[in-house]
Amino acid sequence: MTDDVQARIASAVNSADVLLFMKGTPLFPQCGFSSRAISILDHLGVQYATVDVLQDQGIRQGIKEFSDWPTIPQLYVKGEFVGGSDIMMEMYEAGELADLMEEKGVAQS
Repeated sequence: MTDDVQARIASAVNSADVLLFMKGTPLFPQCGFSSRAISILDHLGVQYATVDVLQDQGIRQGIKEFSDWPTIPQLYVKGEFVGGSDIMMEMYEAGELADLMEEKGVAQS
C-alpha cells in the first residue's frame, strides 16, 4: 500500500465518528453485505459517513491492508476498527453495537 493511500484512509477514518467502507452508497449499496451494514447503522439511529470503495481501487485494496481484514464492508467507530457485516450483525443482535456507540459517545441522528 502506498503511503498516500494509507494517509488518505487514516484521514477518512479519523474524519467521522462512525465510518463505513462499503461497496456503493447508502442509497444504492452494491452488495448484500454492504446493504446489511447500512441497515444495521440505520436501525441504531447513529450518524455515519461512508466511503464507496468501488470509486477508488487504491482505497479498495488499501483498506484491507490498513485493517488487516480481508473483506468489505468495514466499520470504524471513533477511529477504531470494529469489523465487517457479520461481526456487526452479531454485535447488533447481542446489543453490543448499540452499547459501543453509547460508550463512545456517538451522536444519534
